Amino acid sequence: MRASAPAVLLLALLTAFASPGATRIVNRRVERNQVLARALRDAGLDGAQADRALLALETVFDVRKSRDGDQFRLVLRDGELDLLDYRQSAVDEWQVRRDGSRLVAAKREVEVERQVARVELEIGSSLYEAALAAGEDPALALALGDVFAWDIDFYVDVRRGDRVACLVEKLVSRGRLLRYGEVLAADYRGEAAGHRRVFRYQLPGGEASYFQEDGTSSRKAFLKSPLKYAQVTSRFGSRFHPVLQYLAAHQGVDYAAAVGTPVWAVADGVVTVTGDTGAGGNTVCLRHRNGLETCYLHLSSFGAGVRPGARVLQKQVIGLSGNTGRTTGPHLHYALKRGGSYVNPLNQKFPRAEPVPSRLLPEFLSQVAGLAAGLDAAPVAARGPALAPPAVLAVP
Repeated sequence: MRASAPAVLLLALLTAFASPGATRIVNRRVERNQVLARALRDAGLDGAQADRALLALETVFDVRKSRDGDQFRLVLRDGELDLLDYRQSAVDEWQVRRDGSRLVAAKREVEVERQVARVELEIGSSLYEAALAAGEDPALALALGDVFAWDIDFYVDVRRGDRVACLVEKLVSRGRLLRYGEVLAADYRGEAAGHRRVFRYQLPGGEASYFQEDGTSSRKAFLKSPLKYAQVTSRFGSRFHPVLQYLAAHQGVDYAAAVGTPVWAVADGVVTVTGDTGAGGNTVCLRHRNGLETCYLHLSSFGAGVRPGARVLQKQVIGLSGNTGRTTGPHLHYALKRGGSYVNPLNQKFPRAEPVPSRLLPEFLSQVAGLAAGLDAAPVAARGPALAPPAVLAVP
C-alpha cells in the first residue's frame, strides 16, 4: 500500500528527530503549585537529569524561590540536556550549560540602559488612565502621586484637561522598559490644583527630597490624603446615617477604597491606638506634633510593627483598608483632631519643611535650570549633560 505524501513527510521528520544528533527544544512555564523539579520532569527530563540540573542551578539560584509563571527552556541533544534557560524577569535569568561531562550554571548578564525621558500626560478621568493612554506603565502615575502627595489630592483636585509633564529615569533592556527610576522633575497644571513644579535634589547627607524652583521644600508636615488614589464619598459635617437612620455628625472624611488598599500615615507620629473599636472596626490612631491626632477606621489589617508606642514615618503603610465595624461597604474613614477637637481634614493648611540650605542654593539653582529646560522642551527623550546622559549598566 502506497503512503500519502503527508504521511511520508511526517515519517521523514520523525526519523530525523530520532536520528543521532537530533535536537529538541522545549519551552515551558512553572505552573501553579508546581515545584521546579516537577516542572522539569513534566517537560521531558528524566529524574536523574532533572536532579543534576537542579544541583547545578542551585549554585547560583535558590530554587525554593521559583514561582508560578517563571519561564524555562530545555535544549536536549540526543536525549541529553544541553542547555537550561531559567527566567524570572527581563533582568533575572540563569543558564545551566553542558561543559563536557559536567553541567555548569551562571546568571546571565543583562545590559540595562538608563535613559532620562520627558513624558507628558493629559488627564481625562484619572492620572492612572492618562499614563495608560500615553503608552506608559501605570507605575509612573503612582510615582507622580508620591511626588505631589503634599499638594495634590489626586481625586479631589484633579480635573479633565489637567496636564502633567515630568523628567523620569527609564531603565531599558533590549528595547523594553524594565522599570522607572527617579522622577527628577515634574510639572502639574490644573484647574483646581493650580500650577505645581517640583525638582528632586539630593542633600549632602544623602537624603533626597523634592523642592520648588526657588528652593522651598515641597514636603509638608501632613499629606493631603491617607490614600494615593481614592474617591471621597462622605465629607466632614452632619449627614444622615443609612445604618443608624438618624442625622449624625460625621467627624471625618470617608474614602471609597477596595479591601486591601494600602493606607499610609499622613505625617510622622506615634501610634496611640491599634485594635477593634466597635463601630469603627479595626482602627489605628497616631499622635503628631502640635496637638494633632489622626485616626484611620474600618481597616482589614494593621501594618507590620504598628502597635501602641511605635513611631511611624510619613508615607509608611500603617494598615490596609477594609470593611470592619459598622459600615455600608468597604471604605476608609479618616479623622483629624486638633487640640482634642475634630476638624475638617480637607481644608487644613500645614507648614512646609525646611528649604534648601542657603549655602547649597547656588548649586541647586544651577541644577534646576537644566531640569527646567528639559521640562519645557518638546516631548521627546531628554538627553544631554544637564540631564545626565544614558548609561549602560551590566546587571549580573
